[in-house]
Amino acid sequence: MVAEGTSGAGSQTLSRGIRLLELLADADRNLSIDELAAQLGVHRSVAYRLLRTLEDHGLVARDSAGRITLGTGLAALASGVARDLQQVALPELSEVANELGMTCLLAVQVDADEAATLVSAAPRQSMAVVSYRPGHRHPLTRGGPGKAILLSLPEASWADAATPALRAEIAESRERGYAVSHDEVVPSLRSVAVPLVLPGEPAAAIAVIHVSFSRPEAEIAERLTAAAASVRRAYGA
Repeated sequence: MVAEGTSGAGSQTLSRGIRLLELLADADRNLSIDELAAQLGVHRSVAYRLLRTLEDHGLVARDSAGRITLGTGLAALASGVARDLQQVALPELSEVANELGMTCLLAVQVDADEAATLVSAAPRQSMAVVSYRPGHRHPLTRGGPGKAILLSLPEASWADAATPALRAEIAESRERGYAVSHDEVVPSLRSVAVPLVLPGEPAAAIAVIHVSFSRPEAEIAERLTAAAASVRRAYGA
């Protein structure tokens, strides 16, 4: 019985630590310990102990004001996730980003409800560069990348959050071969995305995001479709 209790407590601590990292990843600014404790639903002292452990491993850090941000240790962990796919996709994402002057990213399905950015590339020269961090999670039912992933999935596997309006939108997107979004995940941002299907990998999508498009969406989608085909060839698919 003691062993079971210890295991349960350990699992809860691990779950809370992971949740803290998710809260920081989803936030658009650095957060205070009090804010994290409130969002996690625990006492400040519990949040403090969790953060100290994460800080010891380089997974979180503090800014000059003492607020919490994600640490550089996460980059080392992230580099090992789907390493082959990242290495194959990044050159193509960079080429698209520089050609279109927009941030280009690869998102993958995490579970039945969410997708996460695996790797992204920003253009070398652009008046406005949109930063999109690897690890950023968002619902499959919102945003260009998530909806492009839905294009490659059977409707029976979609989350309950897929409304009739979304199903009609996905049907229209499937006919034209790409998904679009505006103001759905990050306010003021537009996205065009196409599905990327690779053997042995979760459903994925290649997308560009920007505050405005200097080219027609169909033209952007055509370039992304070519990029997806290049990634598939480089991956051996």
